[in-house]
Amino acid sequence: MSKLPFELLLALRYLRPKRTFVSIITLISILGVALGVAVLIIVISVMSGFDHDLRSKILGFNAHLKVFAQDKPGMSATMKNYPQVMKLVATDKNVRGVAPFVLGQVLVETEPPGTNAQAALTAAPWLRGVDAASEGSVSVLPSSIRLGETNLARALQGQSVVVGADFADMMKLSVGDRLAVSSPNDLKKMRENYGKSNAEIIPPDDYTVTGIFDVGYYEFDSDVIVMSLENAQELYDLDDQAHGLMVTLNDPYQADAVRQQLLQTLGPNFYITTWMDENKAILGALVVEKNVMFILLLCIVAVAALCILSAQITFVIRKTREIGMLKALGATNFQVSTVFLSQSAIIGALGVLAGLGFGILALSYRNEFLEFMRRTTGWELFPESIYGFNELPAIIAPHDIEIVCGISFIIICAIGGILPAILSWLLKPVEALRYE
Repeated sequence: MSKLPFELLLALRYLRPKRTFVSIITLISILGVALGVAVLIIVISVMSGFDHDLRSKILGFNAHLKVFAQDKPGMSATMKNYPQVMKLVATDKNVRGVAPFVLGQVLVETEPPGTNAQAALTAAPWLRGVDAASEGSVSVLPSSIRLGETNLARALQGQSVVVGADFADMMKLSVGDRLAVSSPNDLKKMRENYGKSNAEIIPPDDYTVTGIFDVGYYEFDSDVIVMSLENAQELYDLDDQAHGLMVTLNDPYQADAVRQQLLQTLGPNFYITTWMDENKAILGALVVEKNVMFILLLCIVAVAALCILSAQITFVIRKTREIGMLKALGATNFQVSTVFLSQSAIIGALGVLAGLGFGILALSYRNEFLEFMRRTTGWELFPESIYGFNELPAIIAPHDIEIVCGISFIIICAIGGILPAILSWLLKPVEALRYE
């Protein structure tokens, strides 16, 4: 004899497949729950992957803090004594690395092989002047050079430049090609002297592409070029000055606290920005989008729960005679109601488990599926130029899985089981058996 409570035994018996309308609705309900849970798991995991990878790419190429000099509050200035400031910043126990930088937009022009001068390609990327000796302590740039000279110090010797992989594709550049770079200062001088008798044309400086880097984030790979700090200083007429310092921390999420400590150390002639300040818009948008998608996709589970509700109400009506007989034989209202709550719980558990399995399976083969769709249809469902990643990121976080499965199960039990249980509770044995 089975040791299961008779309520659960009845629930399992009533859920056995039969060729009835109620059984079809039950099957559809389980599939609906599975679909809703699977989509929720896929979307939440992908959004978590986006957030994690975006932070990793940002923190890999950009520093956690940037230190700038100022003449007065709100008025930026170049940093004249940056070696001394570097030593002062490095004394903080939370600081892992410090490096100077020069950063600004430039106008570049190149002439791809086999074309005439009229077909020259132009762009206005961000130029980053770096100190090869200390750059490795603040970014992944030295380890991200994929083509050409992979040693950053040798790659930046002489009149040379290292460019991003997507920028190289856009400009049709290869290692060894020449790139003409014009600084904003030179363009400003020519514009101010335009039409004057002493006007002169300042030719751009020619640089050789010695390396191509790929940090895995489209915004950096397509819009940044790198040269030595000395060349960047000459291009911007900075002499032996820098635009600021890049600082990496042992814990990037302590950036605000470390900023306050460094400001007290450096004094009022400096100000500091954090990586969270610079990327607040995109990181905040990801959090909001993740929360909104979670709420919207719960509606799929709610629709499946309504299907369960419909099937259960129909089932209560069809089993009115049996309910009356159970109560007449001594079953309590709670025991009868438990039968229908158990049915909803079993349907919900089956749907949640099926959705969990399908969601994890889909996440495991997500990039293979995208590649298959691209080859067969020609559609790029996940364009790198829009999303910034060459693969669809995803993180299967146990905490997110528990929340998705738990909330889905509760919704199913609440919507799909409580009302039928109440109807069976209120049903009187005399009324149920009156016409039998």
